[in-house]
Amino acid sequence: MAAPVLETENLVKIYGRGDTRFDALKGINLEIGKGESVAVVGKSGSGKSTLMHLLALLDGPTHGVVALEGRPTGDLSAKELNELRNSAFGFVFQQFFLTPNQSVLENVTLPLKIAGVPAAERKRRGLEALEQLEMADKADNKATDLSGGQKQRVVIARALINNPSVIFADEPTGNLDSATSKVVEDILFGLNRDKGITLVVVTHDEDLAQRCGRQIYLVDGEVVPNLPKSTSGVGGERGGQPGTRPASSTTGPLQVTEPTTGAIVTLSEADAAEIARAAQEPPRAGRHAAPSTTDQPGATA
Repeated sequence: MAAPVLETENLVKIYGRGDTRFDALKGINLEIGKGESVAVVGKSGSGKSTLMHLLALLDGPTHGVVALEGRPTGDLSAKELNELRNSAFGFVFQQFFLTPNQSVLENVTLPLKIAGVPAAERKRRGLEALEQLEMADKADNKATDLSGGQKQRVVIARALINNPSVIFADEPTGNLDSATSKVVEDILFGLNRDKGITLVVVTHDEDLAQRCGRQIYLVDGEVVPNLPKSTSGVGGERGGQPGTRPASSTTGPLQVTEPTTGAIVTLSEADAAEIARAAQEPPRAGRHAAPSTTDQPGATA
């Protein structure tokens, strides 16, 4: 894998306390390499959106470390976090988050305005971004005048405006029909392929997840192996039967009990051997010296 652009060590997120305590993430360790496309997959409540919020510096962990380009972010001030997030990341959300009565160009250039870029430079860069998405002719239109697919193109243009190293896409096609979804997906994966932008997709759609180079599966706040779809609890909304994925091509499958759900699942011999090997290894210390918690098992992806 390429050098990591994002890392977590012993990442824990807890909401509430006592009887209302909810452990959203339970000691997550992962690395995402520069230029990777990665899907974070899970059902509602699995912790996938919480993980994205922590990776994108939109929220802070209860314990553990999030590092960007090898630099831990826990000690940064709010101002430094805002500047880093605005310069390094682009965001594509299911709900678009466009200002309805502003023009398309004004919506796209909002991150530049926040960064204090002069108006003329904002306009130049905004039109360039819209041109990439074949939306330059809509620059003066109001956001309310656009179709769903056009709105998502505007959102992607806004995500590109600061030349980000990472784009976070949270259910980016959730509000779109199948044909428009395919177009938007092609745009995102084209940016990953052609511009080397790291793409982190948060989804419960298995079809979308399988277009990514790697999948990270979450169940109840923990990373789990790439289980067969019949027990992974996630399924595509477009095509195929929910909860099914192609069987492993490795011969000699083994049946084991999945510890989180108690379900009987089928693993290849290679997967079973890898899990057994990993279980014998001591927990990794982590180069950022993240404190571990005695009641939270580590999980690595």
